[in-house]
Amino acid sequence: MLSDENIYKTALCLLKKFYGYDSFRPIQYDVIRHVMKGGDALVLMPTGGGKSVCFQLPALMSEGCAIVISPLLALMKDQVDALQSNGIPAAAVNSMQSDATNREVIEKVFSGKIKLLYISPERLLAEIDRWSSSLQISMIAVDEAHCISQWGHDFRPEYTKLSVLKQYFKDIPFIALTATADKLTRDDIVRQLRMPDAEMFISSFDRPNLSLGVIANYTEKEKLRKICDFIDEHPRQSGIIYCLSRANTEKVAKFLCKEGYNAMSYHAGMGNADRLRVQRLFLNDEINIICATIAFGMGIDKSNIRWVVHFNMPKNIECYYQEIGRAGRDGLPADTLMFYSYSDVAMLTHFVEESGQLEINRLKLRRMQEYAEAGVCRRRMLLSYFNERYDHDCGNCDVCKNPPDRFDGTMLCQMAVSAAVRTGQSLGMMVLVNVLRGVRLPALSEKGYDKIKTFGAGANLSHSVWNGYILQMIQIGLFDIAYNEGNHLKVTSYGWDVVKGLVPPVMMSRITFERYKKRSGTNIFEDRKASVSPKQRLVENLKSVRLQIARQENVPPYIIFSDKVVSDIADLLPTTLYEFASVPGVGEKKVVRFGRQFISAVRKFKGLPAVVPGFSEDVTLFLAERGYGIDEIVALRGLKRSTVCNHIAKLIQSKRLKDYGRFISPEGYKAIVSALESGKDLRHGSNDFDADLVPVALAIYRVFGFKTI
Repeated sequence: MLSDENIYKTALCLLKKFYGYDSFRPIQYDVIRHVMKGGDALVLMPTGGGKSVCFQLPALMSEGCAIVISPLLALMKDQVDALQSNGIPAAAVNSMQSDATNREVIEKVFSGKIKLLYISPERLLAEIDRWSSSLQISMIAVDEAHCISQWGHDFRPEYTKLSVLKQYFKDIPFIALTATADKLTRDDIVRQLRMPDAEMFISSFDRPNLSLGVIANYTEKEKLRKICDFIDEHPRQSGIIYCLSRANTEKVAKFLCKEGYNAMSYHAGMGNADRLRVQRLFLNDEINIICATIAFGMGIDKSNIRWVVHFNMPKNIECYYQEIGRAGRDGLPADTLMFYSYSDVAMLTHFVEESGQLEINRLKLRRMQEYAEAGVCRRRMLLSYFNERYDHDCGNCDVCKNPPDRFDGTMLCQMAVSAAVRTGQSLGMMVLVNVLRGVRLPALSEKGYDKIKTFGAGANLSHSVWNGYILQMIQIGLFDIAYNEGNHLKVTSYGWDVVKGLVPPVMMSRITFERYKKRSGTNIFEDRKASVSPKQRLVENLKSVRLQIARQENVPPYIIFSDKVVSDIADLLPTTLYEFASVPGVGEKKVVRFGRQFISAVRKFKGLPAVVPGFSEDVTLFLAERGYGIDEIVALRGLKRSTVCNHIAKLIQSKRLKDYGRFISPEGYKAIVSALESGKDLRHGSNDFDADLVPVALAIYRVFGFKTI
């Protein structure tokens, strides 16, 4: 087993080589080390947080093939395309491919040519007997792991069958990954996958690049006009409009097309071919607006979605968080906007009443409604829902940008938290309010609640006012709701700090719920209609280069580079190969394959000649310095072997390549020098030496005069 030091060095080297980054994001390396030590893990990271690296790097560092279980074919294709683009041997087996293609993939897996295999739960279970006995599997990764739990927002019955995997693969690490799972769902994932000793790795759920906004009680006509204004603030940028009904997706798309926007609808009532066509057009940036039901999105890795609109309120916060998480995956600013009305609540309540898990779905809908009606920082509410402490306002939501009156709520919060603690944290909100107000009820007296110090401490406030304040305390993270314990309020670490007087909680003095002004008035979103800057012009040029390459490669543009990488290129302005290689997110294979085109665009922008003299030799030097051999360089660059050898010879002659000895054996060098000194014809080679290596040997001989090496 590798030492911690070796794991870190190897992982960091591979991160730079394949992904182009010099450092890990929070908790990534912790997960990698844990898995490399053989441990099971449950990983929670927000969409775009870098979950995939947590299992992809261990797969590259281990013997055998990693099996990645994925719920959607589109997600498999996206991830495999991205891996292959980075030079990582990955493949998928699924029903979108022919039987012949799937057989070819399996053959490569068994011959050790594939490091990551993406597969559906059903397909893996069909192959499990044969694979468990004859295939060297390095690890099992369960992506979108919330699908296994009935508490998860996208429960899939086929995922529950994965509980048998541990019987077949007892001695290999399992890693379950998800972007959205509350505590109940997390515990269920671990139980169902039979990973009782799994370590839980939870990254911050915060996505600070996402702005959050809610607009209440607009008519349908007002919504449509507002959406047009919103899109105008994001010209030519990709976005998704989520609707509750199929009819609304078509209605909204039709309206937008009539207004001159490039939009299409997507829902489960469409034929499979039509859905795939719409999805492909969106991924390839040929249309920039999708009006969709929740059927769209889970399998989308598109990193350059700049905005998400909810035409209706979602059914729970997990769904909402997952859907807004489609925006800004590249880390650049992105905007989200949700329309909310009581008709949405009525419709969703009807859905809930017809669902299983009635009580918990009611409560989750209520939390979603509370978010929509919030007068406190929306980000604080989101993060507290996922049990994450966040004790300051974000400054990037509509409430923060249009703040209500605030006050120091220490005394109120200490009363409420103290009452909850003194009653054993066994009360729901309604009973807690009765205790605080000192309501004389037999049920309270029987349990002795009328004897505690805080009984009646808040009698001066009405029931409705206390309800509002305790709701705020839940929203800002002083309490968690234990859904599986009768909705009892549990004090968080933040709540304890408030009781101890360590943190003064800021609360809202009154709960307001007002409609926002129309576009002619206050606008909660930053105005992005300023004149186009030189950098923006360069970014557009670079995106054109990216699009051209993407069409040649037959992949979506974001697979080539994300918008963030394009933006970094425009900031760093690389004019040489080595400068381009230093751009974050540019791995070795992409340096070699796409460097010339992007560098040329930057050089033109700076008024330099587009062609870099000796660029092809620079590429060979770049690879040689990173340990690639001649045949590896030939395969990666698609050049003749003699051409690469001539490059190496020129690099030796110019004394740019120092480690020349590994490109030719001592025996081969000696044979070529002997033939040279005896006057033999070196052009065609002989049984003693390789003709392609003659220029390499001659360069060493002429520069250094060595008889042997």
